[in-house]
Amino acid sequence: MTSALNLALTAKTFRVAVVGVGLVGSEFIRQLLAFPAPSPFRLVSLSSSKATVFDPDGLSITSSDWTSALAGSGRKPDLQTLLSELSALVKPGQEVVLVDNTSSNDVAAFYPQFLKFGVNVITPNKKAFSSELSLYEQILAASLDSGARFLNEATVGAGLPVISTLKDLVATGDKVLKIEGVFSGTMSYIFNEFSTGKTGGPSFSSVVSVAREKGYTEPHPADDLNGADVARKLTILSRFIPSLRAALPNGYQSVSTKSLVPPELEGITSGDEFIQRLPEFDAHFDKMRAEAAEEGKVLRFAGVVDVQAGIIKADLEKYSIAHPFATALGGSDNIIMFHTERYGARPLVVQGAGAGAAVTAMGVLSDLLKLV
Repeated sequence: MTSALNLALTAKTFRVAVVGVGLVGSEFIRQLLAFPAPSPFRLVSLSSSKATVFDPDGLSITSSDWTSALAGSGRKPDLQTLLSELSALVKPGQEVVLVDNTSSNDVAAFYPQFLKFGVNVITPNKKAFSSELSLYEQILAASLDSGARFLNEATVGAGLPVISTLKDLVATGDKVLKIEGVFSGTMSYIFNEFSTGKTGGPSFSSVVSVAREKGYTEPHPADDLNGADVARKLTILSRFIPSLRAALPNGYQSVSTKSLVPPELEGITSGDEFIQRLPEFDAHFDKMRAEAAEEGKVLRFAGVVDVQAGIIKADLEKYSIAHPFATALGGSDNIIMFHTERYGARPLVVQGAGAGAAVTAMGVLSDLLKLV
């Protein structure tokens, strides 16, 4: 982590443009504006889906008035215009950074252009790094060509040091054998509540319903239960492992993924209707829980990147009641285990809150500090 001394001594300035001011974006702005002086960071642009503000010398805003300044700008956002404005700011001693806090495919598709013109890209948006290999390779090529960096720690595990740990393992010559983990805070909560090692317990539909009420799921729970979020995170991690970088040509769609959405409910577009119909399939999940309990195991929705076997999958797995995935998890925690040549007998484990605006924004801010 960059020290306060390094920040104070740096001769560089950083012009920061933020796209996306929802939960994570708002929290990131709050954390950035709260940075102690002297700060090398200057917010030059804020963009929502409806409005944008820009000042090359830095916006005159505070944590209490930036929302009104943005709402009253009267200027509509345009990525091509933002690209022109930010690229004009790139010069020796002055770094320019695009912070994308959206989940937009459109913004992600612009990353190669921003990088090409020397604008660093920092984001928790998984889309660009988990989609088609061709886009990922364009991002890599543009970064290598211009020297601008892309950093995406918060795409996996929010603020947890998952990607940075993997990068360090690879960069220092360790051989990654397997990565396995509970990567979804939603799935973690659901199965921590549903499968405890006992044959009985709450119904699957009731646990999903409570998770939705608590805000752990997407408005439509099928968007979590289909496993795509975990598949995206596995894609991102696998592409940092040299031997697997090209293993998933279609990104997360190339990952072997077990959907927990009953086939009969796949066409339902309403989250409310999905919750109403889900109890019809409780017996199926009860049976799986009972079978696991009889074997002394629990159910966990896990992601696995098996480098040696060339297997990348997201599936509902059984784990012994003594396994860390059964004993160490609470609430919506993530846990990721790195099995490597150096960490052979006992894997390197990263664990903690893997979702939430505060920790996700922290992950984004930590990436910004890496540029100093």
